[in-house]
Amino acid sequence: MGDKKMAAKCSLVGAGPGDLGLVTLRAKQCIEEAEVIVYDYLCNPEMLKWAPESAEKIYAGKKAGEHTLTQEGINALLVEKANEGRRVVRLKGGDPFVFGRGGEEAQALAAAGVPFEVVPGVTSAIAGPAYAGIPITHRGSNSHVTFFTGHEDPAKMESSLDFAALAQLGGTQVMLMGVERIGAISKKMLASGMRPELPVALIRWATTGRQETLVGTLSDIAQRVAATGFEAPAVAVFGDVVSLRDELNWFEQRPLAGKRVVVTRTRAQAGVLSEQLRVLGADVLELPTIRIEPPTDLRAFAELVQDAHAYDWIVFTSPNGVNSFFDLFYKLYDDAREIGAARIAAIGPATAQRVKDFRLHVDLQPDEYVAEAVVREFKKEGGVENLRILLARAEKARDVLPRELSAMGAIVDDGIAYRTVPETRDDNGARRRLSEEGADLITFTSSSTVENYMALGLPWPRGMQVASIGPVTSKTARDLGLTVNVEARRHDIPGLVEAVRKFYGTKS
Repeated sequence: MGDKKMAAKCSLVGAGPGDLGLVTLRAKQCIEEAEVIVYDYLCNPEMLKWAPESAEKIYAGKKAGEHTLTQEGINALLVEKANEGRRVVRLKGGDPFVFGRGGEEAQALAAAGVPFEVVPGVTSAIAGPAYAGIPITHRGSNSHVTFFTGHEDPAKMESSLDFAALAQLGGTQVMLMGVERIGAISKKMLASGMRPELPVALIRWATTGRQETLVGTLSDIAQRVAATGFEAPAVAVFGDVVSLRDELNWFEQRPLAGKRVVVTRTRAQAGVLSEQLRVLGADVLELPTIRIEPPTDLRAFAELVQDAHAYDWIVFTSPNGVNSFFDLFYKLYDDAREIGAARIAAIGPATAQRVKDFRLHVDLQPDEYVAEAVVREFKKEGGVENLRILLARAEKARDVLPRELSAMGAIVDDGIAYRTVPETRDDNGARRRLSEEGADLITFTSSSTVENYMALGLPWPRGMQVASIGPVTSKTARDLGLTVNVEARRHDIPGLVEAVRKFYGTKS
């Protein structure tokens, strides 16, 4: 028990600038071990998925103009939670010590005798310009960089910002926060002797799929902000390096840059599709419509799983079926060999991969990822007469497989492995963003995602188009009155991503 005090420590963690890929390994580890997480407005909410289900998550706010908790309140909260003997993680956008008031939080913890650590993060002061194609230092352009905060009101006489000194320093100057005061700030800079034609860039929602960059000069940037309605959160860069953006703008040139895409898979499955779309530059809204729950009659399924060794074939139609089957199987048995001589059939590469993850071989996998193809494949194999087949699938699944296999003379047990229920929570704020900001495209990866999305009754954003993983899903979408704009030729996630990429590639 001597380590109890260390276990109660608080981690002040830099959550990075927004792109999940820029979160440090240590930050992710802290979140995975957290018992309490206190997080800010600028933290990517997707990070919270790494936390244990049981972790207490507290939103501290800090969005300009709507502080949920005061800084003193946050300091006291961290001390209080740490003193309860729980592992506390304070997640702060960017880096905790770069204009993040992390120093004050550290002082409060130190004063209270709470052991703490600081996990630096990638600050938007560096990442924002980098993702806008602006190197903040460049040989021949500048030899130094100045960071300053625009949060102060420049009209204050006692402002600690010395604009005359900034003007004399030259080099690259990066301003965090304060885009809403850009008019007053640029006026002060001009009055202090900075040249009117100095290039300026404002990068909003830097490093995320929502990134937008506005370029101008010191003399016209305020008018441009007013004309475009450019809003916080943004980072500003003043300096000649801004002109390098014409040549180096890599992030905003990707095929799906500027496109907002809705992903409707379950919370657990959305990751792969979201990640592949993000790599292409999309702003992804993960809006799970379904949640995987145990079947209504779990006991009945457990009895079939217990007798798995008695079957000639076990047929899996989805990764969820594989997960549900083996969750139960390994509760009943501690040896994979208890599955006996049963051979395994899988529909689709994702299902087959999930079987392989359990170190088992897939004996039959049709080229087409639909139930009918399994039936055709069994016919090719010489039929299934008198063979015992266990299907592990969803409640209310199509009855093609059991009907056709039984007609071929097989003895079929239809194992209801799981059910899908509507997802009603909005943990990551995606529904709110969809209603406020709209979207360009929605992806459907199964008929149930279409049915469940439509059942939610959410308003359909103007101009939102539909991408489907294959013909069965497309038919369901059309039956529900939707127009399918994109259909994957290969009916899997990479196929869907490729179809979306081509769709926007040909339209640009």
